Amino acid sequence: MRVLLVEDNRPLADWLAKALRQSRFVVDCMHDGADADHVLRTQDYAVVLLDVSLPRMDGWEVLRRLRARGKHAPVLLLTAHGGVEDRVRGLDLGADDYLPKPFELAELEARMRALIRRAAGHDKPALTCGSLCYDSTGRTFALGSQPLSLTPREHAVLEHLMLRSGKPASKEALSEKIFGIDQTASADAIEIYIHRLRKKLDGADVAIVTLRGLGYLLEARQAHAKVA
Repeated sequence: MRVLLVEDNRPLADWLAKALRQSRFVVDCMHDGADADHVLRTQDYAVVLLDVSLPRMDGWEVLRRLRARGKHAPVLLLTAHGGVEDRVRGLDLGADDYLPKPFELAELEARMRALIRRAAGHDKPALTCGSLCYDSTGRTFALGSQPLSLTPREHAVLEHLMLRSGKPASKEALSEKIFGIDQTASADAIEIYIHRLRKKLDGADVAIVTLRGLGYLLEARQAHAKVA
């Protein structure tokens, strides 16, 4: 899952980005509101962590512009000011959640996971497709009763397909979800990860199918059925 972290306190931003990457999030960092507004015009994120007090453009204005463009990325506001007026202002501008500083990393990640589930239309932490189970709390996969061993990029691709809930995902959309803004992405790389995932799901009652012109779809099917 790709996250935008907008925080002008660089030591805090560096620590938080490192912690989130260790939890298998892809993190892009911006340190002022103008840069955040610019990148949000062209990039899509699973969740935006937005500090309110930012140089060049405050978080309120970044949020207002994001919603004015019709973008629905979940936004979690981070601020040292936790008063009722600030919370009401943020929610009225279109924020999805609010977390005052200082906060515990575990609570931040739990709120992020909840926002990601909600944005994908899921209200339960456990998702299934055939015998494939995804625990969104621990962000782990199991096939039948066995944990599924995945590389970070394989995990990111399968996670996105699972959260899509039966909807196809294009190569471009998958690239946006698993590569950061400063990383080189290619359609060939996505094909490699899809190939590896198909091998790990081979023989199970769930498969990744190719829909010509639309992308890839995760679907439950008869065990040992061939993938078209």
